[in-house]
Amino acid sequence: MTLLVTVFAAVFATLIWYSNERARHLKSGILCWLYWGASLMWLADAIFEYSELGAGYFAPEASDMLNDLFLGFSAVALGLVIWIVYLLVKDPDGVIKDRLFVKR
Repeated sequence: MTLLVTVFAAVFATLIWYSNERARHLKSGILCWLYWGASLMWLADAIFEYSELGAGYFAPEASDMLNDLFLGFSAVALGLVIWIVYLLVKDPDGVIKDRLFVKR
């Protein structure tokens, strides 16, 4: 489930980045890289887990699937937090700089 959640998030973020100039201005490419990196990590995890469990990998318990779903959503939320912090630091539109250095 974690792999599916992060792949869907990566595809969605990539589509937004590709189709929207404003999204590219807001550095959504960083979000794409974060989600594709997480997807690659979960793919490697799935391969190694399949090598250990064999066919049992495709018959998980319901509680394991729910835990994996929560973990996938947590990874997506963490990616969003990292992207927001990056936006606050880079300040592409200069909003924070304008608010901090208001001339009176």
